[in-house]
Amino acid sequence: MIKTIIIDDEEKARENLCDLLEEYCPNVEVLAREENVKGGIAAIKRHKPDLVFLDVKMQGETGFDLLDKLDKINFELIFATAHDHYAIQAFKACAIDYLMKPINIEELEIAVSKVSEKISSEQPKLSYEILKENFKKKDLSQKKIAIPTSEGLLFIRIKDIIRCEADGSYTQLYLSNGNKITVSKILKEYEELLGDYNFLRVHQSHLINMEHIKKYISAKGGQVVMVDDTIVGVSRNYKEHFLSRMAEL
Repeated sequence: MIKTIIIDDEEKARENLCDLLEEYCPNVEVLAREENVKGGIAAIKRHKPDLVFLDVKMQGETGFDLLDKLDKINFELIFATAHDHYAIQAFKACAIDYLMKPINIEELEIAVSKVSEKISSEQPKLSYEILKENFKKKDLSQKKIAIPTSEGLLFIRIKDIIRCEADGSYTQLYLSNGNKITVSKILKEYEELLGDYNFLRVHQSHLINMEHIKKYISAKGGQVVMVDDTIVGVSRNYKEHFLSRMAEL
């Protein structure tokens, strides 16, 4: 059984999640239901759960406040949230599961299944430490992103990504140290994930870090020279938006 704690400041939300777990996730045992950060921390220390369902915003505090007050995160986490763009971006960046409210049964089953696999494989919980680290940092460029590899997750600083290039159903990430990483995700996913970190789509196949532009060449329809001397064409569909962003730099 997966020992679980639910931390959410809405009583109906706690009851609803508990009922869904009982009906659709019989391998999950709910040991406690708490309504705030203080009660959640106490329950975690008392029950030592395998999994915690954690609300993002609770009575003037957040789930991240709870994580920040824990010396070590030795349990799996599934966040529950209403639409919160910044929080969702953070979860995606660290490859952490989250559920949108109202909770969808199928998404709940998938999230719990992933947790079960992680527990069985005894994967390290580095993602949560990176999440805490990201939220402490005010400088966006110092934040890290989780890159899935055949061995697990590789965490790299966002500022070290020069550009991303589409390669069919894969994406090539080019880093400032000269390395290239192949990821089994489409470029659109990285456009959505990195859009808040000064990355811009300039071509159907190219997403660039605006901080790594060396110069712009207006000839031949428009080209960007990156700091690694890579030349990226700016397509007609993206040119107007690109130039307006360049004017803001």
